[in-house]
Amino acid sequence: MKPLRLDSEALPVETEALAKALLGCILVRESEDGIAAGRIVETEAYLPNDPACHAFSGKSSRNATLFGPPHRSYVYQIYGTSFCFNLSSECEGTGAGVLVRALEPTQGLALMQRRRGVERTRDLCRGPGRLCRAFAIDRSFDGADLFVGRSLWLARDDWAPETIRRSRRIGVTRAADDRLRFYLPGNPYVSGPAALSPA
Repeated sequence: MKPLRLDSEALPVETEALAKALLGCILVRESEDGIAAGRIVETEAYLPNDPACHAFSGKSSRNATLFGPPHRSYVYQIYGTSFCFNLSSECEGTGAGVLVRALEPTQGLALMQRRRGVERTRDLCRGPGRLCRAFAIDRSFDGADLFVGRSLWLARDDWAPETIRRSRRIGVTRAADDRLRFYLPGNPYVSGPAALSPA
């Protein structure tokens, strides 16, 4: 079944619920080079008043998207070279978001391989930096509306995950024990270690 563009109302606004609901959804990137698409298999929630969230210290030019309407694309740069793709969450004025950590590639493999410079399918989108490189996502997409745009949007098909697991988030030092990472167990495209706790 061809993926159908999601309506914003199909996704919850609350951060943790959104992190779970995104699992199984399809991220689509259209460009002059072609179409790349992948199923979301791993996310992390960054809650309001969460010391690990970019919004914790207040609104700034860098994190303004997190305080805007929910379900907008929040893109930031790490290590000066890589980008991370997130969705804003909660009601407008409340800073929070969901990091998309990994995708299972479903369309445009050759395009993603060229962009990443690797051939191994498993490594194309396994991790937030790899994901953004494979999809050519950069800061120009910060603030993008994922439900009306033509370059970057969300879709769903007739597949839905049977089981979701949760664990501690990866690579954070603040609130490091919070179990706010969600993933599809057994999926080889998940970026981090497995855990046994159900979501």
